[in-house]
Amino acid sequence: MTASQKILNGDRLALARLLTKIENNAPEGRDALIELFPHTGKAHLIGVTGAPGTGKSSLVNQLALHYRKTENKKIAILAVDPSSPFTGGAVLGDRVRMRDLSGDEKVFIRSMATRGSLGGLAQSTANMTQAFDAAGFDIVIIETVGAGQSEVDIAKLAHTTLVVEAPGLGDDIQAIKAGILEIADILVVNKGDRPGVENTEKALKSMLDLAHPTERIFRHHGSNMRVTGQAQKASSSLTWIPPIKRTISTEGVGIAELVESITKHAEHLRISGDWAVRDRTRLQVELEALIQSSLMNRFREEVSEKKFNEVLEKVFQRNVSPYEAVKMLMNGRLK
Repeated sequence: MTASQKILNGDRLALARLLTKIENNAPEGRDALIELFPHTGKAHLIGVTGAPGTGKSSLVNQLALHYRKTENKKIAILAVDPSSPFTGGAVLGDRVRMRDLSGDEKVFIRSMATRGSLGGLAQSTANMTQAFDAAGFDIVIIETVGAGQSEVDIAKLAHTTLVVEAPGLGDDIQAIKAGILEIADILVVNKGDRPGVENTEKALKSMLDLAHPTERIFRHHGSNMRVTGQAQKASSSLTWIPPIKRTISTEGVGIAELVESITKHAEHLRISGDWAVRDRTRLQVELEALIQSSLMNRFREEVSEKKFNEVLEKVFQRNVSPYEAVKMLMNGRLK
């Protein structure tokens, strides 16, 4: 039996080995993904992001427990950690905080290092979610490092994105600066027993009102349609306004209501056709990234390091501009 067949049959050890090969970008990992790809496209991908200290890991822990106890879902958790400055590996704090899930055969937790990749998402994250998808997991939760502006990358990967805030961190405005708020499908105010929770909710609601005013303009058959009042209610199925949910993840408070919102969002995506749109966009982003990587590898094979360094020196000496250097390298391609 091949490794791919073992994974399709639910072999956890084979899955763990494949995830390591994917993270190391090994040829065996790529070959297995090619075999597994036709079996993907069924899992609901949920992204959880937000500033450090908002309680993302404990929230993910409670979400997984809820799905296991009430819906008997098969859950995979991919915790994308900052790289360790000493080993380059993942900081395994998430696994320590998720001890409640240990021993459950239908829960698989994997930590991986970002390895300095832009956006806090390692290149192999998309491949790992595909492996979980093929292995029959109903829900894949991707918890990201909360690095800042480029965290919006999570929206390209997930069907449903949760942006987690917490009172007292002073990061409400920072969320807007980073563009984090724009990617939220559901806003979660965690640590809801802290003072100032009402102010945080009020600030988020006012931001949402700016993003979703009472009067909207829709594009219909190439022309703008202005929708107000009752007419807007009739067209409400065209858009999704992110709800704000208050939780206390350490006590499990508000988790059931949050899961209900996640379910409603998944239904909205399927009814509106946005589920297919997001899948297509995700695959397009992945395809473009692979093309860029392949072209760069081919370029490195065709242009010698000596030639590259010669042109780089000319740029450094300000004799040629970077644009001219690219033309020289692309046209010459001398070994």
